[in-house]
Amino acid sequence: MHRKGAAYKTRAFELDVKSVADSGKFTGYGSVFGVVDSYGEVVAPGAFEKSLADLAAKGRSLPILWQHRTGEPIGSWTSLKEDNRGLLGDGDLWLDDAQYARIAYKGMQSKSITGLSIGYYVIKASYNEKTGIRTLEELDLVEVSIVTVPANDEARIDAIKSHIAHGNLPALSDFERFLREAGFSKTQATVIANRGLKHLLRSESDSDDTNDLATLLQHASAFSLPSL
Repeated sequence: MHRKGAAYKTRAFELDVKSVADSGKFTGYGSVFGVVDSYGEVVAPGAFEKSLADLAAKGRSLPILWQHRTGEPIGSWTSLKEDNRGLLGDGDLWLDDAQYARIAYKGMQSKSITGLSIGYYVIKASYNEKTGIRTLEELDLVEVSIVTVPANDEARIDAIKSHIAHGNLPALSDFERFLREAGFSKTQATVIANRGLKHLLRSESDSDDTNDLATLLQHASAFSLPSL
């Protein structure tokens, strides 16, 4: 169900583990609703429902990856569901078959490894101009990783660069944060994003001309960004 033009993203949390059995089975929350991260994003209740329903209809389960490495599956999620708190999962680590599953297990038992990071596509989101908060309303969940060093979110500068390099325009709020992280002041970032990208995004949505995107990117590339 990945939408064309959607960017693959990751979002990390402190894994709230309720229990870890000797067999490698564990239960815990991987995402909590209503918590605003340092990038001003919050996951809304119901954000995972459609994705989880699609997985159930196909009879699929999601892998537990080690550090988002697609070649390092260390287990599977036997159950993922939403409750009134967040995304609750039952995981099964493959202790007999995957080296990093044993590392993850030892780390989770000792509470020295407590990071969980979800990989997803944003299907639907809304942005509140007054609060500056972006609400993630529908997500396509792809995988869930155990990570040694949890972070609030993906590296935005690299993500925005990659997004533009692949012929896509970033969200206005993401572009403003990118400019701030690149060294622009808050005022400069707001002016560039609202007078430049905001106009370009509006132009793109109002036209079906296949040459529009190339033209918009030419305008976007005219901004002189500091070296990173």
